[in-house]
Amino acid sequence: MSDAAVLLVHTDSDREYLRAPGEELQTDLGVLTVPDDPAPGETIETHLGETFRVRSLRGPDLFAHFERTGAPMMPRDVGLVIGHTGAQSGDLVLDAGTGTGVLAAYLGRLGADVTTYERDPEFAEVARGNMALAGVGERVEVRTGDVVEELDGFAGGAFDLLTLDTGDAAAVVERAPDLLASGGYCAVYAPFVEDARRAEETAREAGLLDVETLETIQRELHVDERGTRPSTAGVGHTGYLTFGRND
Repeated sequence: MSDAAVLLVHTDSDREYLRAPGEELQTDLGVLTVPDDPAPGETIETHLGETFRVRSLRGPDLFAHFERTGAPMMPRDVGLVIGHTGAQSGDLVLDAGTGTGVLAAYLGRLGADVTTYERDPEFAEVARGNMALAGVGERVEVRTGDVVEELDGFAGGAFDLLTLDTGDAAAVVERAPDLLASGGYCAVYAPFVEDARRAEETAREAGLLDVETLETIQRELHVDERGTRPSTAGVGHTGYLTFGRND
């Protein structure tokens, strides 16, 4: 991933910018050009003498800095997908509902080869740019279209993992036994409980194993001089994840 973008972190503040090698950064702090082969920890000065430190791009930075076309998948949900499916280098992944492309980029950076579908042509073009920034443009192919209309061309158990974030995910889950290799996983993200129920029922009807649906909730701890307590700012709900495994 030598072509991946890097973070430029201002040494005297919390300001940071995502830029590709050779790109120019122009801010009120001055102008600088990112070296063609920036080294992590290297410092670069703007023409005004302001210093930025180069930081290697990591997964959470994708969520923070990708150009957005909607609400991207949260790192906590990405972690559940990877942890529950064992996604790994060499996997073949069929993804649908690309959106901003955070999940597809995470999987690509793991070493998986991802084919991802996005219905909206403008969203798909943004996602392609994001894949280039993440350094996974050769591993993640962003296609414009509806994956449901393409399923006949994928039958034959080619995929190790299906990851779905669409309203009609159940139509793909129904075909999962024909799409997945033996032991392969299907993971469906749903913002609404009705869609999660539909995905789980369809997974069971299709004969998938180990079917379960999890709600992802995360609550921050506040630590100060008075003591430590959970945050009272909401419940930290993001969505529902349904998993199933092919026989």
